[in-house]
Amino acid sequence: MRKRTLARECALKILYAIEITKEDPEKCIENFWKSQDATETQVKSFADAIVRSVYKNKEDIDALIAKHATNWELDRMAVIDRNILRFGVCELLFMEGTPPKVAINEAIDIAKKYGDKDSGKFVNGILDKINKTEEKKA
Repeated sequence: MRKRTLARECALKILYAIEITKEDPEKCIENFWKSQDATETQVKSFADAIVRSVYKNKEDIDALIAKHATNWELDRMAVIDRNILRFGVCELLFMEGTPPKVAINEAIDIAKKYGDKDSGKFVNGILDKINKTEEKKA
């Protein structure tokens, strides 16, 4: 598995833990890495950067998701889908270095792996709308 793909999966697990436990993001990051076998520095630093950027920009990210998720309430979305959308939007608009097509495709692939049978289509539809209509913030 590619390092950045692995980092995105780790970021999803950390984001999920934050949402479920309601613990401080830094505490969840620390606890997650303690529970993992040795992880390459690149994977860890990219995953941590995603999580921190999501929480730094969470209000704006959630507002964008709500705006583009027609007929969906943010709190009614599956926790996995909501957090995949968060890191997808974060990579698209709030972080440098990832081409939009790559950010969207990675989010779709992770949604297919961790979500339900329609998660990939759901994530694709929302991220595609956001990519086409919103300006990069980073």
